[in-house]
Amino acid sequence: MGKAAAVRAFEEIKAALAALDTEVDRAGRGSVAATKECADPLATLVDGCLDILAGVRAVEAMIAGLKAKAAVAYAESASAVAGPDVPVQAHEMAVAAEVGCVLAVGPRAASTFLATSHAVVTSLPRTLAGLQAGTLSWGHAVVMADETASLDVNGAAALEAHFLDPDAPDPARGCPPGEMPAHRFRVKARTWRERHHAGSIEARHSKGAAERRVEYRPDRDGMAWLSAYLPAGQASAVWDRLTSEARSMQGTEEGRTLSQLRADNYASSLLATFPAGSGGCQAAERPFSGIRAQVLVTVPVFSLMGFTDEPAVLDGYGPIPPSMARALVAEGAGSFYRVLVDPRDGAPLEIGRTSYRLTKAMRAWLRMRDGKCPFPGCSNHSLDNDADHLLSWAKGGATGISNLGQPCPKHHRLRHTTAWKPTTAGKNKPPGWISPSGRRYSSEHQDWEPPHWPTHCPPSQGTSLARAGTIDIVRHHGSPWENALSRYLEAPP
Repeated sequence: MGKAAAVRAFEEIKAALAALDTEVDRAGRGSVAATKECADPLATLVDGCLDILAGVRAVEAMIAGLKAKAAVAYAESASAVAGPDVPVQAHEMAVAAEVGCVLAVGPRAASTFLATSHAVVTSLPRTLAGLQAGTLSWGHAVVMADETASLDVNGAAALEAHFLDPDAPDPARGCPPGEMPAHRFRVKARTWRERHHAGSIEARHSKGAAERRVEYRPDRDGMAWLSAYLPAGQASAVWDRLTSEARSMQGTEEGRTLSQLRADNYASSLLATFPAGSGGCQAAERPFSGIRAQVLVTVPVFSLMGFTDEPAVLDGYGPIPPSMARALVAEGAGSFYRVLVDPRDGAPLEIGRTSYRLTKAMRAWLRMRDGKCPFPGCSNHSLDNDADHLLSWAKGGATGISNLGQPCPKHHRLRHTTAWKPTTAGKNKPPGWISPSGRRYSSEHQDWEPPHWPTHCPPSQGTSLARAGTIDIVRHHGSPWENALSRYLEAPP
């Protein structure tokens, strides 16, 4: 199919979707004009909406199959174009990067999608046929790919046939896989896999135990998720202990819920900051006791001084309450820096340097400008990133913020081993990227905002304190800029 044919096909699809959208709108308005001859026009409209939902589900499955085939075809074509001189790992990173940018997903999600697509298209013909027929969702295909990943060819074919071939020697009975939620299909497929796996479950468990880990995921409102991948016995025992301890603490004088008690006991047992049986609000009152944070925290100066209630920013996480930031400072965070920003727009000021090496202050400022690896979709926070000259030092590039990026190690390698290249940066924006195909992708920018000025100090009076070229990153024990601001705010009227 040529490019023009693809464009025409998508235009027809969009036109069909617009017609269906109109039908849904008519049903939402309760229109019965088109069904006035029916015995029960309202029921007809309801059935029509359900038919559209069912049709959309089938079309989504078909599109998922098409997307998987297109991704695999692109990967194979890109491999042929790249030639044998590009390292395999670097080429795979480059392909995943391009697919991730086109689909607007992160690099890990893009790699996972490519791996699943390759398995479905090349090794799971019945699953691909189910997608193309609209009877299996992409979620079901992901389950099938995951559960057959560690099986040999015969084992994978047997698992797929058991669920998708009605003529198999012992086919699955009851609800067809495509008509049950994917998470339930995963349970059934995993059960079959464990029972019929050719390898020893002890050996497989040993391999899984070697991959045990704890994962951290930031969330909203100053909260985060902490999860552990553990042997099932340990995980069950931990959960049971948390539950039993929480239940034993419940009573008429305990105001916390069972879930809150589990969380408080979990945190206290790991941090050893207060007894697990301590009551009521102690967990909320002492969230940072015993912790020595090694993090970068940006606190608006007025918030740090207690004049406003603006959130601070914890590097690698995002906004946190100012009280949390002040607690981190009080507990002696060894790497705490403050960034003095322009009160007019909230952006950090430029730092220059005439030598190749970056100062600690410049690295900290670079971290605050970008917040994370600037590659589209990457979430790697800045503590783990590299400082990189966009125009190399050997080619005349300066060591100034506008010529610096901070890619994570993976995307740093991508830049130097493939045709992916960063674009120019600015004082307040990280570099974008140009893919090997010539497509340009923008990086995320920090959402700098002007600080909230105290009511007794309007911006029109205070902006005169901001002087371009002053030192903009200092240790938390104070600076001339902050001392001048304090004197200004405390001066008699």
